Amino acid sequence: MALTAALGADAVLLGEAIDRHYQTDWSGGASVQPLAVLRPSGTEQVATAMRICHHYHVAVVPQGGMTGLAGGAIPSANAVALSLERCTALEPVDMSEATLTVGAGATLQAVQEAALSAGFVFGVDLGARGSCQIGGNLATNAGGNGVVQYGMMREQALGLEVVLADGSVLSMLRPMRKNNTGYDLKQWFIGSEGTLGIITRATLQLRPAPQAKCTALLGLHDYASAIRVLRHMQSHFPGALAAFELMWEDFYATVLQWHQTASPFAQTYPLWVLIEVTGAEETALTEALQETLSQAMEQGDVADVVIAQSQTQARALWHIREATAEFLTHMVPISFDISLPVHHIGDYAEECQRALSQQWPLHKTLRFGHLGDGNLHLTTDANSLDPATDKATLIRSVEEIVYGLLAARGGSISAEHGIGTHKKDFLAVSRTPQELAAMRAVKQALDPLNLLNPGKVFDPLFDSKVLPA
Repeated sequence: MALTAALGADAVLLGEAIDRHYQTDWSGGASVQPLAVLRPSGTEQVATAMRICHHYHVAVVPQGGMTGLAGGAIPSANAVALSLERCTALEPVDMSEATLTVGAGATLQAVQEAALSAGFVFGVDLGARGSCQIGGNLATNAGGNGVVQYGMMREQALGLEVVLADGSVLSMLRPMRKNNTGYDLKQWFIGSEGTLGIITRATLQLRPAPQAKCTALLGLHDYASAIRVLRHMQSHFPGALAAFELMWEDFYATVLQWHQTASPFAQTYPLWVLIEVTGAEETALTEALQETLSQAMEQGDVADVVIAQSQTQARALWHIREATAEFLTHMVPISFDISLPVHHIGDYAEECQRALSQQWPLHKTLRFGHLGDGNLHLTTDANSLDPATDKATLIRSVEEIVYGLLAARGGSISAEHGIGTHKKDFLAVSRTPQELAAMRAVKQALDPLNLLNPGKVFDPLFDSKVLPA
């Protein structure tokens, strides 16, 4: 086999040696065994593998930490999977440029720890930090908890190294923040889900680590109050509001039940907000947060508040919000990752709840999101719907309700998880025919044989389907 000869026997897995880990991702899609699993050790081996696959017209499905929720890394039976798990090299932090150059297989947590050891922070954080890989984070333009302060993965990438479908290499590892020399090619690959090229290395922007951090959980009476509190916090902590995580009571109460933990509050509220602010000195920051929240309570926007008195308490509060990693343990989740203008989120969330209740009165849907960047997550437990209907039909029915209401408000069907296979039928909800045509043109130019992650994001020769009238 040409790939084994070129990469070495330890870099090519065949048959029974292909572990189930490579056959599906966290989206819960059916497992598929690929023709082979390639495990190159760096850019040169990725390029070699792509040249061979291009020569033989063999499709390639890039894989990272397999934590995606849209099916983007699930392989095909007639393709090889290319795992970046061995591309883990981390160069020393460049102290003068405040950058870190890493292999695409490095985990997000490894990058965070390397940054902290040098006195910096990396601007993206999410619950799968110990498993997800930087290449996958970039390929899906991951967001997470810190977007309100630092932006998404797109904002963290100063340079990339990318292998194209024919095995040629684009080396764009330049640390400059200003570089206006024509098209910014690296942006083509961020968020492209491995359909245009395989990211093998990245130069990431770091920020000085804050010396202090304070966390608080707020109880609110309504969504309008949440928006006012968000703007209040941003005005009092400009550039220092690190998280503003919104949880509806359905999410909050369910997670406490899962954890068998009592709420730190004496009563319940319709909405809960987990906030985090950063600063230079802990005592001053805590006092400023207390004063700011006292003002919000006097104005009637905050009903109740608990401020973490230690990092242990802060982690306990975050443990509630990050319980999304436990969904697969407790339910059969039908999950949505959507975005829309902030002022629409409250009404939209209630519309979805009413529409789902009309169809399935006993449905269980959990609502939560990153309010500061307009990202709402909905997760419906398929077990709470009609037990006589097969899962695929239930998923499609819930999607048509959720995305149908979203289309009327001009929202996006994917805020931070990508399209993969799960959402491509509804891509036309959020993209015009002209945009889809431009996307197909870029795909045709860079991958004319359609070898890179075929069937993901959209089918190159066809428009996405639209919602039924």
